[in-house]
Amino acid sequence: MSHSWGYGPNNGPDKWGAEYPVAGGQRQSPIDIDPQAAAFSPSARTLRLQYDPAKSSGMLNNGHSFQVDFLDDDDSCALTGGPVSGKYRLKQFHFHWGASDDRGSEHTLCGLTFPCELHLVHWNTKYASFGEAASQPDGLAVVGVFLKIGAANPKLQKVLDALDAIKTKGKQSSFSNFDPKTLLPASLDYWTYDGSLTTPPLLESVTWIVLREPISVSPAQMAKFRGLLFSAEGESPSCMVDNYRPPQPLKGRQVRASFK
Repeated sequence: MSHSWGYGPNNGPDKWGAEYPVAGGQRQSPIDIDPQAAAFSPSARTLRLQYDPAKSSGMLNNGHSFQVDFLDDDDSCALTGGPVSGKYRLKQFHFHWGASDDRGSEHTLCGLTFPCELHLVHWNTKYASFGEAASQPDGLAVVGVFLKIGAANPKLQKVLDALDAIKTKGKQSSFSNFDPKTLLPASLDYWTYDGSLTTPPLLESVTWIVLREPISVSPAQMAKFRGLLFSAEGESPSCMVDNYRPPQPLKGRQVRASFK
């Protein structure tokens, strides 16, 4: 994947279309979700997420965010139910956040923003690999979780404590025995729509599942996110903040809700 893109004035989201024309496509993400306009879907099934902590394998600063990777060689970490059919394996999770607490999420709710958003990325096992699935219309399912300022989140702390080892772009470290289910809210009520990756190559292959209930994060914990760098070791330091894409046009798409 090309790393010529970023979040700066010269290579940020408004410039991505030059290299990735799909940026102007029909099902781009994120979007602004209007809960009042979202249609209740009686056919929306309960979302089922089963994760094995032993599959947590490592953590990487990729120069755009950081991600926690999982071994996806079997179905021990999988998403089923919800708006998708079949089984989707967890590949990785990552976050997007802002320079301040008033903006940072990619999805918004009637313009309401959150300081951070968690994405858990899964791929459809009817395809042979994540790479193959990523180019198919039903290839990926991403669960989005909003983070709102509140009490410190003890479940998140293990992730944040590991960030010191991957402060600069390209750094990676082992990260084992972590259950991402501990990061989820009590309720798995969700909105869902057909969308895309929110970073290049912006492939339109994602069934988005955005959870209604946010999880908490403290100001001190948000400061840990902002301590990461876009830049590599030896380069002029560039703080990793505002690594989000703004909402994209809905273009007639239906947003459905699993709840009334």
